Amino acid sequence: MKLLKRTAAAALLALVLPLAVLAQKPKGKDQLVTISTPQGDIKLVLFDDTPQHKANFLKHTKEGFYDGTTFHRVIDGFMIQGGDPNSKDDNPRNDGAGSPGYTVPAEINPAHKHVRGAVAAARQGDFVNPERASSGSQFYIVENHDGAPMLDEVYTVFGQVVDGLDVIDKIAEQPTDGRDRPMTDIKMKVTVESVKKKKIAKKYDYNYNTQTLEKK
Repeated sequence: MKLLKRTAAAALLALVLPLAVLAQKPKGKDQLVTISTPQGDIKLVLFDDTPQHKANFLKHTKEGFYDGTTFHRVIDGFMIQGGDPNSKDDNPRNDGAGSPGYTVPAEINPAHKHVRGAVAAARQGDFVNPERASSGSQFYIVENHDGAPMLDEVYTVFGQVVDGLDVIDKIAEQPTDGRDRPMTDIKMKVTVESVKKKKIAKKYDYNYNTQTLEKK
């Protein structure tokens, strides 16, 4: 009888423990990134398990590298792309070809999907880049509300928008030319602040366990 009780208690504990873990509030702080544009602000977090991409993006942000660059490639129903230093000059024809002079090794994680608001690194195609190394600065944000699953496990997803999905839609709706470049420059200013994870989770309904939005 005692053995039966112990077995039942162990089984109950096995069920309760995972729920208790999930119920725990995330500890520590995270870097909350804000991309300010004429259409509004986009806020995002970067994944810890893509450390090289996270560190590179934060480095550019803190150094002001992205300030004055534009979302130079916009495809409504797909994504918005930016981060090219060439977009700061007066020649729109070279937008998309610029970089800081280096690439970032791929950190493709099957767990990170191209859901709406996913932040991923642009890169050159497999035919010249079989290792799928990422651009040293260019990134894109998935705008399609159903995501872009055809890109899963092909490009490095390294972050998630937690607020401003409507702003992404507004940017995607801007008139573009034949090269998908907006007719009017959509310049960005990027800043970062250290915020408690539990505050981010509560304010933006963001789940750090699944790294997804809960209600959006």
